[in-house]
Amino acid sequence: MKENFVSVQNLNLKYQQKSVLTDLNWTINKGENYVLYGESSSGKTTLAKIIAGLQNAIGDLKINFDSESHLPAEVLFVESWYQFKNLEGVANFYYQQRYTSQQAKDTLTVHAELVHYGKEKGLHFDRVEPILEALNFSSFASSQLIELSSGEHKKLQLVKALWLKPQLLIIDQPYTGLDAASRKNLNLLLDEASKEGVQLILVCNDELPAFINRFAKIKNGQIFVSDSKEISPVSAEKHEREIPDFLKESPVFSSDSIVEMVGVNISYGEKQVLKNINWEVKAGEKWLLKGHNGSGKSTLLSLVNGDHPQSYANELYLFGNRRGSGESIWDIKQHIGLISPEFHWYFDANSTVWQSIASGFYDTVGLFQQLPYTKSAQVDELVEYFGLTTSKNELLSTLPLGKQRLVLLARTIIKNPELLILDEPCQGLDQQQTQHFNQLIDELCSNGMTLIYVGHFESQLPTCIEKRILLEKGEVKVVESLNIEILS
Repeated sequence: MKENFVSVQNLNLKYQQKSVLTDLNWTINKGENYVLYGESSSGKTTLAKIIAGLQNAIGDLKINFDSESHLPAEVLFVESWYQFKNLEGVANFYYQQRYTSQQAKDTLTVHAELVHYGKEKGLHFDRVEPILEALNFSSFASSQLIELSSGEHKKLQLVKALWLKPQLLIIDQPYTGLDAASRKNLNLLLDEASKEGVQLILVCNDELPAFINRFAKIKNGQIFVSDSKEISPVSAEKHEREIPDFLKESPVFSSDSIVEMVGVNISYGEKQVLKNINWEVKAGEKWLLKGHNGSGKSTLLSLVNGDHPQSYANELYLFGNRRGSGESIWDIKQHIGLISPEFHWYFDANSTVWQSIASGFYDTVGLFQQLPYTKSAQVDELVEYFGLTTSKNELLSTLPLGKQRLVLLARTIIKNPELLILDEPCQGLDQQQTQHFNQLIDELCSNGMTLIYVGHFESQLPTCIEKRILLEKGEVKVVESLNIEILS
C-alpha cells in the first residue's frame, strides 16, 4: 500500500473575487517526484507556496514527515527569484547600485551568506564544496550578493537547497537564468538528492529530468495527475489586432553605429570581468549575446545601457558619441528599450499596469507626470494589444509573474527605441506567450529596429536574429553571422 506524504484536500483560494484554486485535491505518495505545470497564471506557484506554508488558503493540508529519516523534516521552497537584503536588513535597492556597490560593500559576500546559512541549519561546510563545483559557482565566493546576476542568484539558492536536502524540496522555475551546462549539472544533483530520499516538486513547463515520475497539471483551478506529461501542440496566440501603427514606423537613428567598443576592460580589484572587448553593433542589426553564467554578459549590457561607471574609463561609443563626452545617462536611455530580470527586480511594483507601461516614455521606474493625449493613446493601444485591458488599473505587484513580464515588455517598446535590449525577456512566460512575444519581436524588428537579445534556451529565440557574439570568461570567443537554423 502506498504511503501518503502530502495530502491536500478541498483547497480553495480566491484573489480579488476571482477563483484561483477551487476544491483542489492532491495526494503525493512517498517516493513520488512531480513536475507541476500549467499555463501562466494558472496557480502553480500559488499552490507550491501553500504546500510550503508561505501562503494561506481555505482547506486541509497535511505533510507526513518521516521521523526516522536523516533528512530535515521541513519543506523548502526555492523562489523563481530571490529578494536578498543588505547588511542592515533592507531590501530596497536601486538598479544601478549593482555596478556601484564595490566601494560601499553593502551586502554579504556569497561565502559569508553560505557560512551564515550553514550555521543556521547546522550544516557542514565541506559538503557544500562539491555542489559549488558542479554548478560552476566556486569562483563567486568573494562576490557581494548585489553583484550577482539573476542566473547567479538562482544558483546560490539552489546550492543552499541541495546542501540542506530537506524531506520536501519545491523549486519554482528551476532552470530560469541557467545556461545549458548548469541545467544539465543541476539535473544530476537533483537526481542524487532524490536517491538520498529528498522528494521533489518542480514547478516548470520545459525540462523533464530523469528522476521525475509523476506529473500534475493545473487547469481551471483543479489539478490533474498522470504518469506522463500531456503533450499538446504549442501555437502562438493569434491576435486579430495588428501592432499599433506607431510601432510600424522605422526608428530615427542617431548614427549608423549604435554601439562600438574598442579594447574595453572592466575590473573589480584583481578580478577582471571583461577583457579587451572589441564589438560593433550597427543600426538595424539583430544580435544574439551568448555565454555561460558569469561570462560577463550582464556587465557588457550595463556598458551599453549607460549604467556602468567604468564606461568612462574605456573607449566606448554609444549612438555615435564617445561615452563621457557630455551626455547624461538619461540622454543614452532615450535611445534604448530594456528589459532584464534584474530590472524587473528593482521596478516599482506599486505602479499600476497603465502607469508601468507609460513610464517607458521617461525611463523611470514609475510614472511621475501626466502624459499628453498622444502618448496616453499609445499606452492604451499597447494595453489592448497585450490583452491587459481588464488589468490596466491593477497594481503590477498583484499580477502573476507572467503578466508582470508582459507589462514590462510593453513598457520596453512604448517609445519605439533605436535599440531594443532584451535580456532573457521570456522568463516567467509559458511556451505560448514566449512564441507570441518572439513573433512580436520579429514583426517589430522588420521596421529596422536594432536588437541585442540574450537567451539561454536556444529553442526560444526570434527568427530575425542574424549575428552572434559569444563570451567566455569575459573574453569574446566568437563573432559571427548566422541564421536561426544554426541555433536550433
